[in-house]
Amino acid sequence: MSESQGPEGTTQRLPVIEKETGPEPLDQSASAADYEPPTTLDGEGGRERRFWSARRIPAAITALVLLFVAGVFLYDIVSVRADRPGMRWRRELAQQLAERPLDDVWVLVGAGVAGVLGLWLLVLATTPGLRKVLPMRRTHADVRAGLHRDLAALVLRDRAMEVSGVQSVRVRMKRSRADVRAVSHFRELDDVRADLDRTVGDAIRGLGLSRPPSLSVRVRRLGRKG
Repeated sequence: MSESQGPEGTTQRLPVIEKETGPEPLDQSASAADYEPPTTLDGEGGRERRFWSARRIPAAITALVLLFVAGVFLYDIVSVRADRPGMRWRRELAQQLAERPLDDVWVLVGAGVAGVLGLWLLVLATTPGLRKVLPMRRTHADVRAGLHRDLAALVLRDRAMEVSGVQSVRVRMKRSRADVRAVSHFRELDDVRADLDRTVGDAIRGLGLSRPPSLSVRVRRLGRKG
């Protein structure tokens, strides 16, 4: 906790950023409110889509698996065409698939695994990914910009700490909402909340996001220990 000496020798507590610790007693009074997203000007916001993830790891794994399977089957086909016996495992697999009924447990398990893998690949192919990157408004036709949610939360936290009466702040940035949880050590909670609403709302507008999130603010005061 930082302290400064006033002109008359009095001690004044300054706002600090504190790490979250164990639960502490709270005052009964608290203030909370939900706010709609800030109004955007005509032609701004709501048009930029999310960034698509390259998904290099799933693509590389899928390509390697398909390459390995195709290579094994190609080798077996070449061996058969060269009048050599086919691989034993392939002959046994073909025999099992021909003899086992469709309601066999292992057939159902194999079909389920193949279906799940296929559905997973379809989801990866049809969804953009990169949920933690928030698209920003485009000011140039050839340039797209995005802001990481953690960095946006850090900016909002720094702005919230500038509000008088705020002791500590925790900001959680989501795709469509910014949750601000503040602890006040002086001033009325409603006044602190109103200042946070105005300050953080201006900070959200200043981020330049294509779809500005709504704002949820909650202010509480720690009770006296003992």
